[in-house]
Amino acid sequence: MVVLFDLDGTLVDTWDLYIEAYRRALAPTLGRRPSFDELVALKPVSELRLLGRALGEAELAEGHRRFIEHYAELHGSHFGGVYPGVRAMLDALRRDGHRLGIVTGKSQAAWEVTRQVSNLGPFDVVVTDEAVAAPKPDPAGLELALERLEAGRGEAIYVGDGIGDAGAARAAGMGFAAALWPKAPDERKRFLAEVAALGARVALARPAELVTVLQRSGL
Repeated sequence: MVVLFDLDGTLVDTWDLYIEAYRRALAPTLGRRPSFDELVALKPVSELRLLGRALGEAELAEGHRRFIEHYAELHGSHFGGVYPGVRAMLDALRRDGHRLGIVTGKSQAAWEVTRQVSNLGPFDVVVTDEAVAAPKPDPAGLELALERLEAGRGEAIYVGDGIGDAGAARAAGMGFAAALWPKAPDERKRFLAEVAALGARVALARPAELVTVLQRSGL
């Protein structure tokens, strides 16, 4: 089985880290640090695209350089860490012979920072934002991961915490597992209803449940 994962908000908690790195990266151009609401309005599902919308193409490269600098520096104070149970889940999936991958809206440079500090172990494929023309829910990232692995959509599942993740899995014709462990209790019911409408096959309260489901019946 091929098990593909979203990264931010699914395997690692980078919400506060991203918000502050965005604010600091945008400040020199805007003349101030943007508010939380302003950042949410820019749709922070794709790092490079958010910066491009805020800065324009002419300033994107310099803005992203600043962003990566702040993203690396702020890990000590703003990185929420790897979610409990994630490393054990990944280790168990590898022992069971599953091929693992990441499909993320993160840039390659930001992934390298996260990879070094998170100790998630090896992945068979990693698709970052630069590799695709459109972000999730466009299925291009998932399709590229399967192409690189020479795997069919019927033997793959995508695990994520967002509506865009579920939409991408549906568009790619593969199963989706909803990661509930990052969600507050009052968020879960609405999220489950939304992803069920997009064909989610299973909801996972804890990372270990994915291992159990695959061992018992597959997806």
